[in-house]
Amino acid sequence: MDFVKLLNRQAKKYPQKPAIIFKDKPLTFRELRDISFGLANSLINLGVKKGDRIAIYLPNCPEYIYSYLAIWCLGLTAVPLDFMLTEGEAISCLSHSGASILIAKAKINISLPNIRQNCSSLKHVITCSEKVENSLFLQDLLEKGKATFAQTEVQDKDYAIIFYTSGTTGKPKGVLISYLQLEAPARAMSYFVDLSDKDTILCALPFSHLGGLVFIQGIVFLGTRVILMERFIPQEFLKNVQNYKVNCFWLVPSMYYALLQLKEFEIFDLSSLNWVCSFGAPSSADQLRRFNKYCPQAYLYHGWGMTETQGPSVVTPKGFKNIESVGRPAPWIEVKVFDDNDCEVVVGQVGEIVVRSWVVAEGYYNDPQATAAAFRNGWFYTGDLGRFDSEGNLYIVGRKKEMIKVGGEIVFEPEVETAIHKHPEIAEVAVVGAPDKLRGEVPQAFVVLKEGSVLNEEDLRYFCRQHLAHFKVPHYFEFVKELPKNRTGKIDKEKLRSITVSANK
Repeated sequence: MDFVKLLNRQAKKYPQKPAIIFKDKPLTFRELRDISFGLANSLINLGVKKGDRIAIYLPNCPEYIYSYLAIWCLGLTAVPLDFMLTEGEAISCLSHSGASILIAKAKINISLPNIRQNCSSLKHVITCSEKVENSLFLQDLLEKGKATFAQTEVQDKDYAIIFYTSGTTGKPKGVLISYLQLEAPARAMSYFVDLSDKDTILCALPFSHLGGLVFIQGIVFLGTRVILMERFIPQEFLKNVQNYKVNCFWLVPSMYYALLQLKEFEIFDLSSLNWVCSFGAPSSADQLRRFNKYCPQAYLYHGWGMTETQGPSVVTPKGFKNIESVGRPAPWIEVKVFDDNDCEVVVGQVGEIVVRSWVVAEGYYNDPQATAAAFRNGWFYTGDLGRFDSEGNLYIVGRKKEMIKVGGEIVFEPEVETAIHKHPEIAEVAVVGAPDKLRGEVPQAFVVLKEGSVLNEEDLRYFCRQHLAHFKVPHYFEFVKELPKNRTGKIDKEKLRSITVSANK
């Protein structure tokens, strides 16, 4: 994958077209190329060589995009770090990856000098926004870097990214993504939703995760215009849709729920939207349909994919009405459902979703044990549970960890969450298993009510009994102001499991 060639092509084709608009300031495709080339030249002057890992520890901003592109122009490996990581978490990922350069922004409770001192592989720290002692300043490097760039030789099999997973199910793992696989998400978006240079898309997902990276790939591969937000703020998000006539975006389910809770939601003009999509976690079909009522002209897509599979891997077809399903795989991706004996299950039966394709990651960086467990016999074992219907549509049931065994009966957490979401007073809900001496474990629901709503446990329990089998009804209800989430907006169930009630409550 030749990013020098790609950037030159887009700069020639769209020299004055804004590639990015950030805080109302546009950056053209030509400017994006020149700045990226300038940073790449500065990295050369710092002595980088093939195989080096360059870490990025920034919020969403144009500098994040320059950094990615400069790294790829040189055929190096990017190590994007979630800007919400603590200092200790960042040090752990940096040390594990062996990054030689860190491009970062100073923030409260984070000491960049301390990070450098505790990461023996780091040779340079480059800061954005403000200068830090014993560090290089990005703006100085950009001013010194030349906007011309010689051709570099990059092999498809070379590693382009080490993506550290969110870690909501345990210790983060570094997913290895090759240069060839960088093409996969943009190709999938073109296939599933016809994303093109005519589109203006709104990005509020972090670039440190695959869902955010796809927006950058849309710029480079397809010539799309991206309206960039530093972070997701519901009201600002809708303002951007209205002001910039955004015609498409993709979010995780919890972000849709947050938009729907806004009192002002109905006043925003969403008529410019052609399509919207939900990725990243099991969704409430009812909530997605409710959102779609405010922009009925927009196609509503539902999809599934993982960092390891370069998602989106499965998306509902255009005009597909069965929003409970996540659709069908792309032609270049093979998806099956296996039982615990690694045998394909019959139609309608629940099992673990496995994937085989050129888009699937090679494994986890410096983690042979985790690689051997997840990548077996040519298949990637996703840890997600699902089933196919007779028409070949896939349904996501939940994660293996989201399966509660109640006295021998199986309860899937997302199924309980979907039922509770039907209550008109519920804003958000998460269900996890809580220990129980008699039954092993029982469902516990953490519930966020809509603003101004009053709902007691007894009434909610009665409602659940109307929609769920008795053993699926949560044994405990915990009413909370908000649910813990990671940077991508997914609910952090590990935190919830750590605070479940004891069996002696």
